[in-house]
Parts: sequence; C-alpha cells; structure tokens
Amino acid sequence: MYFLNSIRNEWERAQISQFEFNITSLCTGSPLKILPEELELWLWSKDMQKLKPVTQELKRRNLLWDAAAGTMVAIPGGVFTMGTHEPKIQQDGEGPARRVHVDSFYMDQYEVSNQDFETFVNSTGYITEAEKFGDSFVFEGMLSEGVKADIHQAVAAAPWWLPVKGASWRHPEGPDSSISSRMDHPVLHVSWNDALAFCTWAGKRLPTEAEWEYSCRGGLENRLFPWGNKLQPKGQHYANIWQGEFPTNNTAEDGYKGTAPVSAFPPNGFGLYNMVGNAWEWTSDWWAVHHSPQDLHNPTGPASGTDRVKKGGSYMCHKSYCYRYRCAARSQNTPDSSASNLGFRCAATAPGPH
Repeated sequence: MYFLNSIRNEWERAQISQFEFNITSLCTGSPLKILPEELELWLWSKDMQKLKPVTQELKRRNLLWDAAAGTMVAIPGGVFTMGTHEPKIQQDGEGPARRVHVDSFYMDQYEVSNQDFETFVNSTGYITEAEKFGDSFVFEGMLSEGVKADIHQAVAAAPWWLPVKGASWRHPEGPDSSISSRMDHPVLHVSWNDALAFCTWAGKRLPTEAEWEYSCRGGLENRLFPWGNKLQPKGQHYANIWQGEFPTNNTAEDGYKGTAPVSAFPPNGFGLYNMVGNAWEWTSDWWAVHHSPQDLHNPTGPASGTDRVKKGGSYMCHKSYCYRYRCAARSQNTPDSSASNLGFRCAATAPGPH
C-alpha cells in the first residue's frame, strides 16, 4: 500500500505532459511484488502510453521477485525433441518427433495450489465456471455414498465420471467435502478460462505446449518421464499416479489415493515438481493431432480450435487406461471444462535487461 500511495503522490505532483516516472526512486532495493493491473486500474483514465514503461518494469520486477522467492524457475532456452516417433496413444497426436527451439522463459516450480487460488479469489472475488454452472465432474471413487445416491447419470464412455452438483475448487468432491486439509495440494475444478484469469492476475500466462513439454523433460532427450525411462528407479515413486486395477482399486502405493501436495516427489532436472501425475495441467495451445515434422521456433499451436491442450496426466492415470503420465503424452478439453483431476501452473516470458 505504501508503494501505491507513493505512485499516486508522484503522479499527482507530475505534469501529465512532462511525465517522467523513475520506478527506482520509489524503491529501496527490496523485492517488489505488485501487480501491474492494480496500478492500471487506479490510473485507467491517465495517459497509459506514458505509463507503459512503468507497467513493463513492474512486470519485470514481479518475475524477478517470484524467481528470488523460489516460486518460479528460469528455464534456459534450447532445442529439444518434442513428441515421439513411438506414440503410445495414436489418436492423441503424440507424433511425429520434431525438433523445436524455445526461448528462455519462467515456469512455476509447483502446480498452482489451493492456497494460491484462494489468495486470488479473496483478492478479486473471482467465481469459477464450475461455480457458475453449479456442478463439475468428479471421479466416482472419491465420492461419499451420500453424494452418489443423488446422482443418476454418468459419462457413457467413462462411467466413473459423475456430474456432481456443488463440486468446485472449494469442494472438490461435492458439498460435503473441503480443502481445509489440502491447502498445499493443486487446485482442481478450474477451467482453461479460470486458469487464464489467475495467470493474468499474477502477471503471468499459461505455458505453450512446447514450453510445457520442454520443461517436463528437464534437460533429458527422448525419455518417457521427467526422470528417465524407468517408472520407479530403484523402487522409488517419482509421481502420483494410480496403482492397482483401474478404476476399482487404487492401492495408493505412492502414498496418495487422490492428489498430493504440490511439493511431493523429487523434482526433475529443471527443479520442477509434479510435471506428470497429480493433476492435469492446461496449456495455452488449441488442440490438433497433425503436426509438421519441420524444425519449429517457439510454436504456439493452431490459430483456432474447439479444445485446449492439457498435459501431464493425473493421480487417476494408469498404464492400462490412461498412459498419459509421459512427457510426450497429451489430451484435451473444451476451455470451459472442469474436473476433479484438472489443474494448472503458470509460465512467464523471460524479462529483458533492467
């Protein structure tokens, strides 16, 4: 608040026609965490063209603050093999393998948690699409008998998915559930539109599919998982996925029947946690299953579409049914879809020099 008041005072003292704003003069060198949208809301009627350098600097400092606080990781630009020549799920468009160049960027170290999302909602009053619609899809195995008794329909192709009235990010398994003991777990029941709203509020954005897959691989080439080709190296669990027989028996050998804390399991080579398993993660790309085999630079996917790409799989994934906890794996949903295994993390363009 002190910083905002300083901006206001500085603006009021300045002549609009001679406005020169020295962001450094209002800082003492300590990390700055302020959203450019807050500043723009207050100054919306002023000369925004002259304010542009200020908001750019605020965004730059926001990113540096997040990196310094350990919430984002600087991902170095490079070239990698995206997709695979050995697709496991043909209809998903996992191939062909192609060389992709990506510039440096930032990636959230963790999936966005319930705590993170609650901060966003408390700050903005945002209402998710699941809350507006009045229901969302929940995996049957996570529901109480009381909730299931009131449901008389299911998804024909996947009868374990049930539409639950009152299911939302605050109540992941319906009205009788709570996130009070899961504040460090990934937020669920967020649509692509909800995820985009959060990222914009945070001064970030959703990652492209290429950025997401590059991040997932953690510097490794042509490996199935973020840590290599063996699912459980030396018998250790590296991701929260389904063990047992899907969908009737989850033995939870990895320690979790549902979601796990966003910091659970070892990070990959880039220091990112839970890039596969736990919760599906939205990307910014529209969905398509045909890809050019040519070298690409910072691809952003098709210009339009009906579904958005999601990556990483979830705690519900099992090799017999949803072998999508691989870096090259992919799936899709409409932008207004939400479910009890769908979340996200944010990315950001690497800031330029100070």
